[in-house]
Amino acid sequence: MKKGFRGIGAAVLLSAVMMAACQGLDDKTQKARLSLFVGMDISGSFVKGPYFDDSIDFLAHYLYAHLTASGGLEKPNVLFVGSIGGARAGEPKTFYPIQTFENKSIDEISAKLREIFPKDSLNPFTDHNAFFEQVALTVKNKNLLMRPISIVMISDGMVDVHSGEKTDIRSIDLQPLERLARSVTIRLLYTDPVTGKSWQTRVKRQRVKIWTQDAQVMTAWKDSTLMQPGVPFEDQTRLFEWIKDNVDFGVRSRRIQ
Repeated sequence: MKKGFRGIGAAVLLSAVMMAACQGLDDKTQKARLSLFVGMDISGSFVKGPYFDDSIDFLAHYLYAHLTASGGLEKPNVLFVGSIGGARAGEPKTFYPIQTFENKSIDEISAKLREIFPKDSLNPFTDHNAFFEQVALTVKNKNLLMRPISIVMISDGMVDVHSGEKTDIRSIDLQPLERLARSVTIRLLYTDPVTGKSWQTRVKRQRVKIWTQDAQVMTAWKDSTLMQPGVPFEDQTRLFEWIKDNVDFGVRSRRIQ
C-alpha cells in the first residue's frame, strides 16, 4: 500500500510540475492584446514650441520599450502612428503600422519619426476629432474590437475648433471611441496644467478614460536619475517605473456630461 501511495504521489507531483511548466510557457507565448495608437501634433504652435524635439526623443524610447516589452511594459499587438490634424479640418492622415518601427534601434526609430514628422512641414489644424474618428475606423477595419486600446497623443492639447473667438475644449468628441472596447484610455502628453485639467474635467465622455501629463514633468524622462548613464537600456529599471507611474498610469473611468 505504501509503495502504491508513493507511486500515486510521484504521479501527482509530476503532473503538477508539468502543469506549472505549461502555464509558464503559456504566459511567455500569450499573444499580446493591446492596440496602441500614437498621434503626433505637428501644428505650428507645438512644433515651434520648446518641447517638440524632446517629445520625439521620448517617443522613440517609449515605442522601443513597448515593442521589446522592456521593464515589463506591455507589448502591443498592433501599433499605428500618425499625425493629429492636417492642412484642412477633418483631413485623414497616414497611419504608419507596427512594421515601420519593429526591429529598429532607438536611434533608428527616432530617425524614422523625424522623417515622418519633419519640423518644416507645419499644419495649421490640430484636429483631435478627425484623429479619433480615424482611430475608430482603423479599429473596426482591422477587427480590433474589444481589445484594450491606448491612445497616446503628443500634443499641447489646444484645439483648433472655435466657438466665436474662443477655443472650445467641449468641442472634443469622443463618441466614436466609446463602444470600441471595454478599456479605452487617452494619454495626453506634453500639455500644460490648465489644458490638462480641462481635458480631464470638461471633455464629455462615458467610458473613455483620460490621463494627462504636463510637459515640464515629461522632460524629466532623460534625467540622469532615471536614464542612468552607462546602463544598457533593457536594464533602465528607474525609467520603466517612471513610465508606468507617469505615462502608462492606470487611470479610472470618469463620466463627464
